[in-house]
Amino acid sequence: MGRFSDALRGPGLRAIAEIKRRSPSAGDLRPEADPATLAPALEASGAAALSILVDERFGGSIDDLITARAVTALPLLAKGFFCSETQIEELKRAGADAVLLLLRDLDDGQASVLMARATALGLDSLVEAHDEDELGRAVRLGADPIGLNARDLESFGIDRRAQLRLVDRAPRERVLVAESGIAARAHAATAELAGANAILVGSALMKAPDPGAKLADLLQRPLVKVCGLTRPEDVTVAAEAGADMAGFILAEESPRRATEVLPVPDTMVSVAVLVGDPVDTGADLVQLYGRENGHRAREAVLLRNGEQVATVVDLPWQGSDPLHLDRARATSGRVMLAGGLAADNVRAAIHAVRPWAVDAASRLEASPGVKDPDLVRAFVEAAR
Repeated sequence: MGRFSDALRGPGLRAIAEIKRRSPSAGDLRPEADPATLAPALEASGAAALSILVDERFGGSIDDLITARAVTALPLLAKGFFCSETQIEELKRAGADAVLLLLRDLDDGQASVLMARATALGLDSLVEAHDEDELGRAVRLGADPIGLNARDLESFGIDRRAQLRLVDRAPRERVLVAESGIAARAHAATAELAGANAILVGSALMKAPDPGAKLADLLQRPLVKVCGLTRPEDVTVAAEAGADMAGFILAEESPRRATEVLPVPDTMVSVAVLVGDPVDTGADLVQLYGRENGHRAREAVLLRNGEQVATVVDLPWQGSDPLHLDRARATSGRVMLAGGLAADNVRAAIHAVRPWAVDAASRLEASPGVKDPDLVRAFVEAAR
């Protein structure tokens, strides 16, 4: 493995920030994009690696790769449509650490030759798949890392659910990169929970007034969950405030019980909160508590497709615990911190625990099941 692949390994979600001036699907994105200024800004904002378009169809050239190499120490992915060993050699000389290989355009023999040449030159190959057939080919070729693209290169349409299915089915021992369609923290989070090590983000950055700020926003943690939602108008308030997750409590004993999981905007993840046994609710995630003495137990897990992806550290039912934050801080893996949170204490809790997500419900209400818009906005702002 080379510098590029190594930069994408390890805990937490990594980001490959892409510099491009235009795209065939969206047209001009940032015609004046200058790698000399963008590369350092994206590095400072948390990029683990940079993707540089070197193809004229994207307004790029090999000179952009050379420029980026001169101003950043980050690993560089050369992105284009490559089909010859000569091209791979040129990219190496220009400063690339990795090259993109599109299985849509290469048969297995061609891909194998290019991967071998890249390895001989000390380059990683990001082998890109768009469907299950191409994913199978990438696995058989021994590709690592593997890119899983949400964009159909024929229609240019985005299908993030299809991308997540590919991530689900890809081998966990490989480095997996979710490409295209990432424009909100919720998009990045769902890719992460599916098993992606990294996201590749281009268009969303190039369209933003400040690409570095947009990248930092996509990677920002903790995620913010507003729970106990029962009305569509409260879902809208939470979304407009910038919450990443919408929680719907389906347990019968809850005073803020929702009758169903309501639709949420594309910028949010829906979470069904259950007590006892899991059931199919149509939500993106399930927050599952045990049941004891006729109410929810303290412990809970966050599930995706029945698999635990985080631990929920909550307070006892209608109780308190002076060691609550200590318990959360001692919990390994992704932690969603819940219990008694609101604008007045969430910043201190985040500082003490550094959770993956924070969750508030009862203290954001005007009455049980009815949110106070001002309290919701204040909580989300404080959690940021």
